Amino acid sequence: MMFVLFLTCAGLLFILLVAALWWRKRRASRSGLYLVGRLASVERELNPEGHVLIDGELWPALARTPARVERGPLNVRVVGVRGHLLEVEPVTQD
Repeated sequence: MMFVLFLTCAGLLFILLVAALWWRKRRASRSGLYLVGRLASVERELNPEGHVLIDGELWPALARTPARVERGPLNVRVVGVRGHLLEVEPVTQD
């Protein structure tokens, strides 16, 4: 009887663990999509990779331009997402 109870609890725990990992992966894979089109501040110089800050969150980023992008406030725009890596372009001053 105890063995059956143990197997039942272990099975439920396993199912909960798999569901939690699946949910975490699902949320993480979509988290960057709402950032496309947003302005970001370069926190660590993009040469071509670095980090940008959006809404207090630090994201790894890749500049689509070959030129170095210096640190500064709201100086890049998010144009794409690859996993957790944001693709950015410098904002042009019109």
